[in-house]
Amino acid sequence: MRYYIADSHFFHGTLNTKMDNRGFANADEMNAYMLKRWNDKVRKNDDVIILGDLSWGKAEETNELLEQLNGRLHLIQGNHDRFLKNKKYNADRFVWIKPYEELHDSKRKVVLCHYPIMCYNGQYRVDSKGNPLVYMLHGHVHDTIDQRLLEQFGDITQNTVREVQDGSVRAIPCNMINCFCMYSDYTPLTLDEWIACDRARRAQRRPT
Repeated sequence: MRYYIADSHFFHGTLNTKMDNRGFANADEMNAYMLKRWNDKVRKNDDVIILGDLSWGKAEETNELLEQLNGRLHLIQGNHDRFLKNKKYNADRFVWIKPYEELHDSKRKVVLCHYPIMCYNGQYRVDSKGNPLVYMLHGHVHDTIDQRLLEQFGDITQNTVREVQDGSVRAIPCNMINCFCMYSDYTPLTLDEWIACDRARRAQRRPT
């Protein structure tokens, strides 16, 4: 099984009172909850794609964390993964560390980057029924005004039509998903689970 998650920010205690307002008493309580949610879902041989900002901790703290996290870990580098600059961190826990990657997941392509890419490779690809064949998975923006702007961009794009090769008109696809850990209650999710999570969250935000 392959899972995805972004912006866990282990050890980043100020996120409990600022920006995310996560509400844990302290970083230790937050870390323990996130670790349990992760390991309750992920098994030893599952793959987890971390879409950046895994840990705000020092190299030694992050090494200890990495030994406790289940799964085969892959890291899309985030701007707050400061431990990567320290030679003491345990690089062996990662299958790979990259700034960007494109993979296939159940006959669909996923474009992976910590930062959202509004015009991503393969954006227009759909199957014969109009279902998307490519998704752009990202993190970075948490649940901020930047995420609201991305949602507005997505709505505008999906409500814009263009003429295709056969002369018909078709709405422009825009399948960007913010895999922010708080959206999944700090649990890594599969691609299909993130698609469902994103759809449900957006539906809740629409005016009735």
